[in-house]
Amino acid sequence: MCATEQIRTIGRIQSYGFLVGVDEESGAAVLASANAEHLLGRVLRDESSDLASILDHGSAVDPVRADFDGQAVDVIVHRGTTPSLVEFEPVIPEFDYRRTGVVSAIQRLAGASEEAVLWVAAAREIKNLTGFDRVMCYDFHADGHGQIVADEREPEMEPYFGLRFPASDIPTQARALYIEKRSRVIADTEDPGIPVRSLLSGDEPIDLGPTEMRAVSPHHLTFMRNMGQASTFSLSLVDNGRLMGMITCAHRSPHRLPVLLRRALEVLATEISTQIGYLRRISELQRRLDAQERRAAVIASLFDRSDPGEVLTTGAPTVLDIVPADGAVVRLGGAVHSIGRVPSERAVLLLVEHPDFALRAVEDLPVTHPDAAATVPGVAGLLVVPLGDDDVLVFVRREVAQTVEWLGDQRSDNRDDALSPRRSFSAWRESVTGRSLPWGHHAQDAIDFGDGLRAALRAKAQAELADLALQDPLTGLHNRRFLRALLDGMSGEESSDMTVIFFDVDDFKSINDAHGHDAGDVVLRTIADRLASVVRESDSVVRLGGDEFLIVCPATGIEQAEEVAARSLSAIAEPIEVDRAGLIVRASAGVVAGGDNVVTAADAAMYRAKNAGGGRVSV
Repeated sequence: MCATEQIRTIGRIQSYGFLVGVDEESGAAVLASANAEHLLGRVLRDESSDLASILDHGSAVDPVRADFDGQAVDVIVHRGTTPSLVEFEPVIPEFDYRRTGVVSAIQRLAGASEEAVLWVAAAREIKNLTGFDRVMCYDFHADGHGQIVADEREPEMEPYFGLRFPASDIPTQARALYIEKRSRVIADTEDPGIPVRSLLSGDEPIDLGPTEMRAVSPHHLTFMRNMGQASTFSLSLVDNGRLMGMITCAHRSPHRLPVLLRRALEVLATEISTQIGYLRRISELQRRLDAQERRAAVIASLFDRSDPGEVLTTGAPTVLDIVPADGAVVRLGGAVHSIGRVPSERAVLLLVEHPDFALRAVEDLPVTHPDAAATVPGVAGLLVVPLGDDDVLVFVRREVAQTVEWLGDQRSDNRDDALSPRRSFSAWRESVTGRSLPWGHHAQDAIDFGDGLRAALRAKAQAELADLALQDPLTGLHNRRFLRALLDGMSGEESSDMTVIFFDVDDFKSINDAHGHDAGDVVLRTIADRLASVVRESDSVVRLGGDEFLIVCPATGIEQAEEVAARSLSAIAEPIEVDRAGLIVRASAGVVAGGDNVVTAADAAMYRAKNAGGGRVSV
């Protein structure tokens, strides 16, 4: 149908039944379809007691069977309209008990645990219940275009499974009505409809949107006839207020379902919508959990190495495990790293920084930004993740030639004019170039990763600052603040079981005087490295300041600590290259068991060693 057609106020109904508009105050018929024009002005509740009760208590969702004018009819009362619209549909006896099979169908479909299986099973069940020649399930994509995901048909009919159709096939006003009214019957495409007569004053058109028998736009009737459809019945699939898809039944001859069966099928469609929504949410939850695990693995590795850009592009895993892409460029703190196939790091970064390029996700760069695409040959998709300041992560995808199969040739030569529906609906293949694979949910994965990465980099920086506060800047060893925290955090038992070794370089002042302070720093750094190399994994080496060092040995007796001290003094005594010469340095060490004032006690023991001539251990 045409997007500009006023389908709600079409002014006609289909001719298989009749419609009356009842004034609520007087009870008189003020509207009537032409085939019930004789009812205009009459008070319907006076026609029969059954009809009076139906008008008082009936509703659109629960039609009532009645006899009217010598005919068995189903009466549908629409409340909330002005006037109240009442429809009368002739009963179809042969379908009376078909609706009893809907409950069994719902029970069978409830066992489907995969969406693709559910689509096909739903189409098969509805075909069996309704007797239509063909039942198709449509799945609507985010941009509004649809895809036929199930096609149960008679064997001789042309297959449509997998074909796509443009969003314009079901215009906006029709989609809105499908959300409001969950089923639509078109009994005969050759039925021109019959007009609705009115006793009301004014030219305000009557809104027939809620009704069952609202006539069909000429454009849509042509569309149906071109598809070989003589009648259809459609069910809306709505999830959280969104039209997620439809189920369309089509027949090659006029075919109408009774309203009671249609209502039962609406319940079935609601169950299908709920089940598909549930399966999709479960699948999305699993996907998000998997993505979260991948993000966590990449971010955790940031704390193991100093260069985060290198970690993101050379680690295991990398950013390409977060978002599948041909390549990626990351700039952090001015350092640029890349991974995979990237035409030029500089070109990619210049492109995303350009003020005219404000997109965060693009899949058709050569089509929408041809000048920009020329700077990054072969690239069609970019996904940009800002990381704060000048930091950025860019995922790159190359162009991928794709083939899309449409429900009918979409070109103008398959239409009588620009506004006409397609003449043929045979499968038509379109080759699509200039596009990458769609980013889809990976765009959100990238955003989530960016949020996590920024938080991790902040935490890493804070941890490094905290480490620096506990680290000696000259040697990289722990400092006095670390020692204080370590000792304060020990339990009484841990404190009594440890041993402390206090070191002081013998005659360090003469080294500074003879060789300068730079040489003295070399000596201190070398001693620090040697001490760290000879201690056990459980020991902590601390530079207290100047030429004083200390080793904390947890759960260690005096004899074991003396061995550590002896190894340490031997390591220190190895020649240290200063001014191209090997400088021999000695140190004194004091060893004491844990307890109160253990550092002071160890310092005193060290001075006993120094007073005894130095270069030795004292306890």
